[in-house]
Amino acid sequence: MTSKEIRQSYLDFFKSKGHQIVPSAPMVIKDDPTLMFTNAGMNPWKGIILGNDPIQYPRVADSQKCLRVSGKHNDLEEVGHDTYHHTMFEMLGNWSFGDYFKAEAIDYAWEYIVDVLKIDPKNLYATVFEGSKEEGLSRDDEAAAIWEKHLPKDHIINGNKHDNFWEMGDTGPCGPCSEIHVDSRSEEEKAKVPGREMVNKDHPQVIEIWNIVFMQFNRKADGSLEPLAKKVIDTGMGFERLVRTIQGKQSNYDTDVFQPMLHRIGELTDHTYGKNEDVDIAMRVIADHIRTIAFAITDGQLPSNEKAGYVIRRILRRAVRYGYTFLGQREAFLYQLIPQLIADMGEAYPELVKQEKQITPVIKAEEEAFLKTLDKGIGLLDKLMDEARKAGKKEISGVDVFTLKDTYGFPLDLTELILRENGMTTNEDEYNHALEHQKEMGRSANKQDLGDWQTLSDSPSKGENPEVEFVGYDQLECECHIVRYRQVTMKNGTFYQVVLDKTPFYAEMGGEVGDTGWLEVARPTGCDRLQVIDCKRENGLPVAIVKELPEPFQMPNAKISAKVDAARRQAISCNHSATHILHYALREVLGKHVEQKGSLVTPDTLRFDFSHFQKVTNEELRQVENLANQFVRESYPLEESRHTPIAKAKEMGAMALFGEKYGDDVRVIKYGPSIELCGGCHVSNTGRIGSIRIIMETSVAAGVRRIEAVTAANADGLFHRNVDMLADLRSLFNNTPDLMAAIQKQVEENSGLKKQIDDYMAEKATMFRDRMLDSAEDYNGIKLVRLVGDYDPTMIRNVLPLMRGKFTDMKFAVVGATFFEEKPTISIFLSQPMVDAGKNAGAIIKSAAKHIQGGGGGQPWMATAGGRDINGLQAAMEEMLAALV
Repeated sequence: MTSKEIRQSYLDFFKSKGHQIVPSAPMVIKDDPTLMFTNAGMNPWKGIILGNDPIQYPRVADSQKCLRVSGKHNDLEEVGHDTYHHTMFEMLGNWSFGDYFKAEAIDYAWEYIVDVLKIDPKNLYATVFEGSKEEGLSRDDEAAAIWEKHLPKDHIINGNKHDNFWEMGDTGPCGPCSEIHVDSRSEEEKAKVPGREMVNKDHPQVIEIWNIVFMQFNRKADGSLEPLAKKVIDTGMGFERLVRTIQGKQSNYDTDVFQPMLHRIGELTDHTYGKNEDVDIAMRVIADHIRTIAFAITDGQLPSNEKAGYVIRRILRRAVRYGYTFLGQREAFLYQLIPQLIADMGEAYPELVKQEKQITPVIKAEEEAFLKTLDKGIGLLDKLMDEARKAGKKEISGVDVFTLKDTYGFPLDLTELILRENGMTTNEDEYNHALEHQKEMGRSANKQDLGDWQTLSDSPSKGENPEVEFVGYDQLECECHIVRYRQVTMKNGTFYQVVLDKTPFYAEMGGEVGDTGWLEVARPTGCDRLQVIDCKRENGLPVAIVKELPEPFQMPNAKISAKVDAARRQAISCNHSATHILHYALREVLGKHVEQKGSLVTPDTLRFDFSHFQKVTNEELRQVENLANQFVRESYPLEESRHTPIAKAKEMGAMALFGEKYGDDVRVIKYGPSIELCGGCHVSNTGRIGSIRIIMETSVAAGVRRIEAVTAANADGLFHRNVDMLADLRSLFNNTPDLMAAIQKQVEENSGLKKQIDDYMAEKATMFRDRMLDSAEDYNGIKLVRLVGDYDPTMIRNVLPLMRGKFTDMKFAVVGATFFEEKPTISIFLSQPMVDAGKNAGAIIKSAAKHIQGGGGGQPWMATAGGRDINGLQAAMEEMLAALV
């Protein structure tokens, strides 16, 4: 069977078992603060598993795009070096939400693996949870008994808590699991060591292919377990590993999932897979990483220096670096692999085909930028090695190596490779200390302690998994009750997350910030007004964030009035509706290739990212703005359809955004000719926006532009500030009627005066140099100029370069220990013969600067440093003079 046939056979099998087959959710997660990427097949179903989302289908199956590179599932450094780890991978999964449980899940797995795929049962092993005394849990005898229908007892293996007890996180649903392992070793190897002894021992040919999780507990914040109200089956089978098993290969990379790509990499780089181990590793890294990079960009995540974007940039740069080091690629080439990727995976994931023109230029630009970084990093590393050699050392500072990686993006393993080639090393302890310090800073900044959810048993919505009614599209106030709450402690203080049974507060999602407002709690003598500082979405559940709670006796059955800050909501709605209008106007002016790539909607401004392959000209921006404001003046009413089948919405012409996850029923927002799928807050009529003013247009990445704009009162404020600025400018020019001519005249006059000053300063510097040379003395065979006293450091920095080239055949030096406005400065100049003799001005200054409590540096022939302690100038002078000899 081909990989495409295997994938389809899985979906067909579970469809025959009554499962709803659904498409893969995006690999990039946008509205879950706990995750950046889908790292397991269950991620799209967290809301249902936690009880926050309704169960639409009790049985579901899919093939889900996943990415594991950071945090708990950090496989990145192993990718390419072994035969079965990947960054992006496909997870075949089937789920039961309160329907079937252990017996059916195990029986279905056995039927598919043995009867459909024809895997030999004698090569299969199953693990079951052995129990845990500290948890008070016994062995999963129920699962073991079911497996005994299919496997001999010596093929059923007890597994510890680490391997056979699955947890979503520190808290939440969890339970025992049962893994299916397959032994693909030769018969000779099996005869020597039984397969049961190789399970979970990291043998490359004895691997787990399927994990069946029996979610039956909920982990509380205090670590205790309680039974789940509805049990869940969550299974995941690694597609690449399964294909390898079916196709009888020893490596995932030997299957038809990767072989066409490896062949194409070989064509582009003039290498053959299977001839050299270093080359093979590099080719595997690239074949794996190009999938991750392309799918991430397809799902809307561009490489950047922050969060998810940083992860993608790191993966891309790792691929470039392996191509650079082992395949000799000095120019961008990864982008040329996209057509092959589309040929391999475009049928299963058609979004790749539709986004090809977006993916390719982004990858190419990122490659080219990083290749420049590599060249710069090699230059900096060469300088560090030269300094170490001159100091008689074979080790360079681990702190310097960390700076190369952290500041300049130069990979550690490439640094180590270059050092080895030059017979040098780095101080690993220093490097690890700097790395750990940075990690600790990040952990401290992001650490938060979550308390257990406290459910109010007397509240109208009982049970641990409330359904929240959102009424905020229609009203900004409502009566409600607190269903549950929990305390959250962070570095900057303590606050509370509150779930209401009915809420007008919009929870942050889709680029739109969350609402703020108040909770008014009635009491006999009046009411308490608690400020809602934000509203977030926690696993699909809208959560209001407050700094304090009502008194405990007030909460059960208390009448609470939830009120949205109406002025702030109106400003947000104006900006959100304006993004739809700008999207429409951009497509009209620039072309239908324009598609939204991201947005941010706040009360003060809006930001809109879109696909376009060149800078938008000022004239085009004016056309977009004019068309958008004409759209506003048309006063199109909001036409809203809240529960529209997605197929019908697309028939209506609604634009769906790549990388967004849509359900079967969607909300359609229509203003005149603009039709989009959107869950955000909008004005009732475009005329309410008033006006739209574009304030900035920039590049975000290759093929992606960004505009920022203001609307309504903020647009009025921008207009008034500009009018006031023009009035102030006119007053500076005596209210001249032709302001531009007056400014131009002033610029020209200033330019002429600046030239005169520059000429004067150059003449002055030359005269100063000549006076310095007249004061030169002989010092141990060196022609020396000493500078002491009150001197402007700017003059010294201007004069010293004038010395260069004048003393090519003699040892000449200028040593300065000066002060200006009570601030000390040290400086040094060395002629070329002194530099050739091994003297280094930068190193001398760096050492002497400690006497003045300062720092600085420069080049081998000239360097300066400033400091704070003027009393150290004499000691600094003495050290610099001693270093010359």
